[in-house]
Amino acid sequence: MPALRNSAEPQPFERVAPAAADRCELCEAFAVASASVRAPIAAGDEIFREGDRASFVYRVLKGAVISYRLLNDGRRQVTEFHVAGDFLGLEAGLEHRTTAEALGEVRIAAVRRADLAGLAATNSGLAKALWEMSVRAFQRSEDHAMILARQGATERVAAFLLDYADRLGAIDIIDLPMTRQDMADHLGLTIHTVSRTLSQLQAQGLIEARSSRHVRLIRRDLLERIRA
Repeated sequence: MPALRNSAEPQPFERVAPAAADRCELCEAFAVASASVRAPIAAGDEIFREGDRASFVYRVLKGAVISYRLLNDGRRQVTEFHVAGDFLGLEAGLEHRTTAEALGEVRIAAVRRADLAGLAATNSGLAKALWEMSVRAFQRSEDHAMILARQGATERVAAFLLDYADRLGAIDIIDLPMTRQDMADHLGLTIHTVSRTLSQLQAQGLIEARSSRHVRLIRRDLLERIRA
């Protein structure tokens, strides 16, 4: 699968204006720094690869992106799922620590890290926004590590469904762009355990899994109790 590697100049972009509702400092910085939109990225295409030079910061405008690492034993560790409005590529070092791949068709905006750093040097609001985003990313990583360390399969799956629904706007019917294998690699479970757990939650009347990708949260209150 072709990779949209950023060791060279990006492919031709078209200008993108921020949505009227996007009032965050980082959203506005994308406009000031002449953020541009790639042509639609096809499912399975890489936006960047682990070890690539981190030259750009990206914002997901449409679709979803999966981030993962390949472990020494060949297994895959899915670190995050990015939805529309999320930023990625804000690495602490000079190289990307994960591979980012499109789940379905994706549109993204991209800004050079050097341009963003230059704006932050003179814009305290943007510098604060970048710091807060880094803190939130660290907190999400800590929370995920705690889930993997202390929770069983049912708790992990319930937490994942609730978290993903909340990130989409606290909806009760969610279309999952990721496969069950993607979920398993994120939750530290086998695909069979994920499938069995979803079936158990459905049998208990907590969810309705209309298909492998379409889930309705019926008893959010009980799912919250399981996650706690």
